[in-house]
Amino acid sequence: MSRIVLASKSPARTAVLKAAGVPFETAVAGVDEAAVKNGLLAEGQGPRNVADALAELKAVKISRNRPGDLVIGADQTLDLDGALFDKVETMAQARERLQLLRGKTHKLHSAVVVARDGQAIWREVPGAKLTMRNYSDAFIDDYLAERGEDILSSVGCYQLENQGVQLFSRIEGDYFTILGLPLMGLFDFLRLHGALKS
Repeated sequence: MSRIVLASKSPARTAVLKAAGVPFETAVAGVDEAAVKNGLLAEGQGPRNVADALAELKAVKISRNRPGDLVIGADQTLDLDGALFDKVETMAQARERLQLLRGKTHKLHSAVVVARDGQAIWREVPGAKLTMRNYSDAFIDDYLAERGEDILSSVGCYQLENQGVQLFSRIEGDYFTILGLPLMGLFDFLRLHGALKS
């Protein structure tokens, strides 16, 4: 049976795979994501393609040193009216991000790529549309105080798996896509290649 490697340091993606009962190892790709992202944006690539390219880069890089292993690379971008938004660094910026998203619909593009022996062999880039309700500044402040700096790990400054769900009025898309690691197609692929029991 092929070993599964997650090319990510994301606690959320690690937690999702663990909760699903998938045996896996983690490895950090050490990719300069900011430089790659800036280069792709300069070429006119949109948020979806940026997520796809970064997921592939991570998976391929790790798989070169893990012969025969199935290496999963993942990346997620937030797309508001065609513009890509990066993670914020401070709680003040998180507050500004939630104010910006308030009352609007944005998209999340969650790319997942599997590589083996330095080659990408499978990919999927599903999206989700999320509409934020017109919440008050007081609600934002209470939410940020409750969640603390954990919120900085999310590009949208929300975590749907906890109180963050109260920020939304409408959600269209797969739950795992929103968490940043689409699972259904990935699991089908891993079963097909003998990495998960069928």
